[in-house]
Amino acid sequence: MAIMKSVQIMSESKKSFEDAIENAVARMSDSVNHVRSANVNNQSVVVDDGKVSKYRVNLQITFEVKG
Repeated sequence: MAIMKSVQIMSESKKSFEDAIENAVARMSDSVNHVRSANVNNQSVVVDDGKVSKYRVNLQITFEVKG
């Protein structure tokens, strides 16, 4: 039986929500092995001078740990 752990993280990108998600998964994969899923809990943007400057996502990332 696999043991899974879940953590919540925030990521941001100047390009898009999708880029923020991909950055989060890539960075998490550098830190832990066996990332299995990512669930977007929230999306938001930072607005500067009436324009979107950053896209932010809060993610719940689940990965397998050895038991």
